Amino acid sequence: MKGQLHVVYTSFDWIKMPIPEALLSLGDNPYFGAGFGLFALGAAATGLKKGTVFATHLMRRYLITTLEIPASDHSYSWVLEWIARRPDMSCHLSVKTAFHQLHSGKITTGFNFSPSPGSHYIWFNRLPIKVERVREKQMMDVNRHVPYETVTLTTLGRNKQLFEQILNEARHKALQMQQGMTLIFKPAGSEWRQFGDVQRRRPLQSVVLNAGQAEGILDDVQQFLNSQQWYIDRGIPHRRGYLLYGPPGCGKTSFITALAGELEYSICILNIGDWTLSDDRLHHFLVTAPPQSIILLEDIDAAFIDRNTVMQKDSKYQGMSTVTFSGLLNALDGVVSSDGRIVFMTTNYIDRLDAALLRPGRVDVKEHITHANKDQLVRAFKHFYPSESDDNAECFAQTAISNSKALSMAQVQAHFMLHRSDALSAIDHADKIQ
Repeated sequence: MKGQLHVVYTSFDWIKMPIPEALLSLGDNPYFGAGFGLFALGAAATGLKKGTVFATHLMRRYLITTLEIPASDHSYSWVLEWIARRPDMSCHLSVKTAFHQLHSGKITTGFNFSPSPGSHYIWFNRLPIKVERVREKQMMDVNRHVPYETVTLTTLGRNKQLFEQILNEARHKALQMQQGMTLIFKPAGSEWRQFGDVQRRRPLQSVVLNAGQAEGILDDVQQFLNSQQWYIDRGIPHRRGYLLYGPPGCGKTSFITALAGELEYSICILNIGDWTLSDDRLHHFLVTAPPQSIILLEDIDAAFIDRNTVMQKDSKYQGMSTVTFSGLLNALDGVVSSDGRIVFMTTNYIDRLDAALLRPGRVDVKEHITHANKDQLVRAFKHFYPSESDDNAECFAQTAISNSKALSMAQVQAHFMLHRSDALSAIDHADKIQ
């Protein structure tokens, strides 16, 4: 009968639930059964997908360790070179061509390989490591003007020490490659960037200064580096400034290069006369200089030249701000500075420097690098011609200095280079050094 209700009894005889006959007939409907089956499959697939995502999240959080190294980090190049030299590295590589100059002057070509963008797999300490180098196509590194890159290392387990071992080993290999070399850094954008290839360390004895002058500066620097706790105990900023002044060509910059090699330090060059260098940039670079480096401020007297008049007349300098004298003083003895900071300043005109710059705390040691005297000429001759006798060295020095013309060590070295295969010829023409 149409509209008739059925009564379903449960185990609780006091509950009676009437169910419409049309609802009961849905169970016999094939379309309803198929739809319900599809719904069940969809729900199961959704649940499986969510479960997979949740399980993946848990596995990444508790069973996988990931290390991301951006291209701006110092260890980025170390890790890429370390991976490229491993025997289990894949054959998908990128290349960077490098040129090297030999002792003879001949230039050779070398190729430095690194993992290409993409995924690579290696083994380290019996664990698989996935290496993924990603190069962003729509993101640029504003300082390097190249696509932004990252390298991601992924391994099984919660073993952070594994990545520390990799970084230490990569750093050790990189330092081995740079052993006996000096790195030169220059500002690029807002960061220090390596300038050119690594330079072969120059022996300290190859720079001939006045007797005891080079050794005195070296001893002072080493004493400063070994007395950090002394500075801390007395509340004194751990920094030291040196000023080398004198005529051009007498060895100021050459000595700083040799000193950096002796200390196994790098050199960070800042040109105060650079029109693009402002007070803020100068302060930033002094604070962010790489560790174990000498900061070299060349031609410090350029900070005392009034360039505002020139900049106002020339339209290309409009809107630019250069280093001011007050900005230089604040940068040298500002509140924020790195510990162990060593600053060397050079000038050919010390009379242009203000007394405020020369006070202790900004310039702690002043050294006059003069023209060559007789003792320097003797030692320089012996350095270039080690097999020659002391009498020949004395003869050369006497002949050169009797010309009554002030000689720089650059002029003397050029003379030795001209007669490098004939010491007697160098002596005979000593009075013609130009």
